[in-house]
Amino acid sequence: MEIAPRSLPLASAFPSPPQAANPMRQRVRELVLPDLGLGDIPIVASLWLVKRGARVRQGESVLEVLAGDVTVDLPAPVSGVLSRRLVAEDDHLHPGQALAIFVADEET
Repeated sequence: MEIAPRSLPLASAFPSPPQAANPMRQRVRELVLPDLGLGDIPIVASLWLVKRGARVRQGESVLEVLAGDVTVDLPAPVSGVLSRRLVAEDDHLHPGQALAIFVADEET
C-alpha cells in the first residue's frame, strides 16, 4: 500500500514566532497639520522654529504656518527629538498632511 505525500502550505509548516511590538515604532509620532477652519485660504509653511535633531517639549512651538494674514504656531506632539522635517519653508500645505516626525522620549 502506497502512502501519498501530504502537502502543507509553507506558512503552516513553519509557523512564525509571535511578533513582539516594535518599541521604536511606538515612539515615532508625526506632526500633522490640523484643520485650521479657514476654508480655502492657502496655507504655507512659514518658519521652522527648531532644527532637525533638536530636543523639544510637548506643546513647544516647532513650526509657524501662514494662512492669509494669520500666523499659527504648531506645537510638538510629544516631548522628544525632531527626527525629520517632511516639508520645507514656503511649501504649500493641506489639512491632514504630515509635517514632521518626532521620536518621543520614553515617558511620553
